[in-house]
Amino acid sequence: MDPLPGRDAGDGDAPPLSKNKLKKLKRDQEWEANRAKRKEKRREKQIEKKQRKRAARQESAPNTPTNGMPVHKNGQGKKIAESKNSTRYEYTQVPITLVLDCGFDDLMIDKELKSLGSQVTRAYSDNHKAPLQAHLAISSFGGQLKERFDGLLAGHYRSWKNVRFLEGDYVQAAEQAKEWMKGEHGGKLAGALAKEDDSAHKSHERDEAGEVVYLTSDSPDTLTELRPYSTYIIGGLVDRNRHKGVCYNRAMDRGMRTAKLPIGVYMQMTSRFVLATNHVAEIMLRWLELGDWGKAFLAVMPKRKGGVLKPNIEDPDDEADGGAMDDENMGAETSDRKAEEVEAETSKQEDGFGSTSDGECELDGAPSASIAS
Repeated sequence: MDPLPGRDAGDGDAPPLSKNKLKKLKRDQEWEANRAKRKEKRREKQIEKKQRKRAARQESAPNTPTNGMPVHKNGQGKKIAESKNSTRYEYTQVPITLVLDCGFDDLMIDKELKSLGSQVTRAYSDNHKAPLQAHLAISSFGGQLKERFDGLLAGHYRSWKNVRFLEGDYVQAAEQAKEWMKGEHGGKLAGALAKEDDSAHKSHERDEAGEVVYLTSDSPDTLTELRPYSTYIIGGLVDRNRHKGVCYNRAMDRGMRTAKLPIGVYMQMTSRFVLATNHVAEIMLRWLELGDWGKAFLAVMPKRKGGVLKPNIEDPDDEADGGAMDDENMGAETSDRKAEEVEAETSKQEDGFGSTSDGECELDGAPSASIAS
C-alpha cells in the first residue's frame, strides 16, 4: 500500500490535505489492497452455495447419481449435459426506454455520489432480471460517477447487458432511444402494453411516435400509463431535498413534458416518503408486468415506510377474478429479484458503500404523499 501523503507534502504549491481527505484516501487504498481477498471470499461463497444446492438436489432425488446428472430411463445413468444458459433470465424486450439522468455531479457530495452509484447498479439489476425488460440508458455518464465505476468498482459495468452508458445528456439519449425502439431488437408489445385494443396496437406499430416524459414530483401532471415507444427520464439526484425543483426546471428549460407517478392517488403513507432512483425504475417495470399502479407500488415500496392502498383502492390481494389472479401470479414470478445483485453491487456492499437508506432521494421521479394527495 502506498504511504499516505502527509499534511506537509513538501510541495509548496499543493495545499495540505484535510483530515477527512486523508481518511478517505486511506479507505480507498485499503479497498484496493484487499480486492484480491474479497474476490477469493466471493469465490468461496459461490462454491459453498453450489455444494448446498447439489446436496439438496441429491436428497430430493435419490435416483440421481453423485455427479448431479439425472438417471436415464434405461437405467444406464446416461449423462445429460446441462445448458450453460439455464440460469439466464428469460425476458421479453418491450419498446419502452428508461433514462437515468446522471448530470448532477456538481450538486452532490461524495457520500451522495456513492449512493447514486448503488442506485444505478440496482436499477440495472432490476431491469436485467425483469420478465419485461425496458431499454435502459445512463445519460451524462462522466465525471465523478464514471471515475467511481472505473476505479473502486473495477469497471464491472462494462460487462452489463442491455444497457447503454452515454456521455450525452438526457435529451440526446431520448433522441437515440427512438432509433433503439424502432430497430430490429426494439421489442414487442407485451404485458400491460398488450392490453390495448387491436386498433391501438396497429396505430402504435405504424407511427411509433410515443412520448418523452421527465418524471418529477413538481410536475402538475400525473402519469396514468406507460405508452409504447416512449422514453421516461428519471433524475439521478441524491440531495436529501436540498435542491428544490431542479429536475422540473431542467425539463422545462428544454421544453420537455413532465409528469409524476400517481403515488398520492393510490397510496396512503404513515410517514414522509422518499424514493430512490432504482425504486422509480422498478415501479415502472412492475407496471409493465401488472398494468396496475397499486400492485406496482405495494410490490416495490419498502415495508418500513408503512405504505398501504387508500380505502377507495381495491387491495389486489382481495381480488377474486381470474384476471387478477393471473396478474398476481405474474408478479410472484419476480418477487425475489431484489435478493440478488450483480458482482459490482456485491463488492460495494462488502465495503459498506451504498445502502438503500443512504441512497434515497427526495422524489425526483415520484411525488411525496403530501404533494400527490
